[in-house]
Amino acid sequence: MSTTITLNIMSADDQAFLDILSSVPNDIRRYSNDVADYVDKHLEKVANTLREALSSSKWIPENARPRPPPPPRTATLPCAASTYSQIHDWVLKNKILTTVIMIAAGGLTYHIIKRKSNRKKRRAKRAPNGARVEVVVVAGSPSEPITRSISLDLERRGFIVYIVCNTIEEEVLVQNESRPDIKPLMIDIVDSESARGSIDRFTAFLQAPHAVAQGIKLHYLNFRSLILIPTPNYPSLPIATLAPSALSDLLNTRLLTPILTLQTFLPLLQTLPLSHPHQHTGPSAALLKPSVLVLTPSIISNLNPAFHLPESAIVSALSSFTSVLSSELQPLGIPVTHLQLGTFDTSPFASHNRQLTVSSQRAEMLKWEESARHAYGKNYATVTSKTGGGGVVGKGSSLRELNNAVFDAMIWGKGGVVRVGMGSRVYGFVGRWVPSGLVGWMMGVRGVGDKEEFGRAVGTSEGLGSRSTSPGSSSNGGNGNVHGLKLGESEYISVYGEHRDEPCLPGCEH
Repeated sequence: MSTTITLNIMSADDQAFLDILSSVPNDIRRYSNDVADYVDKHLEKVANTLREALSSSKWIPENARPRPPPPPRTATLPCAASTYSQIHDWVLKNKILTTVIMIAAGGLTYHIIKRKSNRKKRRAKRAPNGARVEVVVVAGSPSEPITRSISLDLERRGFIVYIVCNTIEEEVLVQNESRPDIKPLMIDIVDSESARGSIDRFTAFLQAPHAVAQGIKLHYLNFRSLILIPTPNYPSLPIATLAPSALSDLLNTRLLTPILTLQTFLPLLQTLPLSHPHQHTGPSAALLKPSVLVLTPSIISNLNPAFHLPESAIVSALSSFTSVLSSELQPLGIPVTHLQLGTFDTSPFASHNRQLTVSSQRAEMLKWEESARHAYGKNYATVTSKTGGGGVVGKGSSLRELNNAVFDAMIWGKGGVVRVGMGSRVYGFVGRWVPSGLVGWMMGVRGVGDKEEFGRAVGTSEGLGSRSTSPGSSSNGGNGNVHGLKLGESEYISVYGEHRDEPCLPGCEH
């Protein structure tokens, strides 16, 4: 028994020893191969070095020189890297074409985004029973095209629009719109007691429950926004001819009226949103704050051209007023948005007889003193013809662009300055960076010589046009009417009426 165990143990040891002996040749072969590869690699490197040195040696005859070693092979680039390098090389060779493509792609992207923005659904919120619940107050003259356009657009979107009226005539204009949801709001801002009473009645109206019809569930109104629209029409006159009474009237109607109107609404804005008893609309509605929008023209105030002191000064003051108002109402959570307007096509709402005409210019200049006519007459006629002193009808952006901007600023806006309309951004850039002298030259302002007499010199088409020297030529001839002024065959107007076969204006002497 013991002999069998001993033999088994010895057999296992012999097997392990034999395994070790059998693996020795494999290890020796592997190590020898590694050594051989290492030696071959270095020998090949030495051989290539010697071969390259001998091939370039001049002391060896050319027939006996060995050939130089072949260049090392470079790894091929992946397909993506190769494509990128090709595109990069093409861009470097075609920089102008690449710039054009990038500009075209950017413009197309902007057009698509703007088109989608215009198609965005803009509607006012309604009560569960379908009634209108959002109220907007528009403080602007009911006869102004911009006020009418914004009011009608907001009414179509589902708002209840109240237009602030200061006189009975304005109230009649609002009622003539014949829209049940466009209503007048009589506020006499001159009489503080009367204005406070009107606001108290309006507040009580907002806090009271309303019903579309008898038996339908009651709902409450929500004051959504206050829109201030100062009158955008300003007279264009030289500073020397501005009467003190006219300046006082402009400051009262264009500057003080918007400020006093907002001051009248400030107590209501501070208390909003109103708490309604028995109303359960959720916590989100309780945090809803109204917004304030101020709309002002921006082109003239940016350029500050000659003969436009009233508009430049008053609009600049309104801009400062809006900035201060924004700083004061920001802690209350009330956003204030300043919409700086460009030029809009107001032909659907404006009458065409408001355009500047030659006769109106002559009638205005006849009121000046002779020295003022000599000093400012020619440049006044040129500048007012370029700026459209009586209003430009049929030119500019669509009023739909303005209406969409008002809605977005009222609902989703966070306050700040928004430029909208043709020329608002371009003239803003020109006013900031272009020298005022160059702006005046572009407007047609030229030096007045000592011997030059206004009305007797021949002008150019940039001003009132050039006077025809042929006998019997009329002031109505020629083609191309710009703001009522003729280009090409139009004539330079003489404010004295001398050598003219036409009746004189009041105050004119032959």
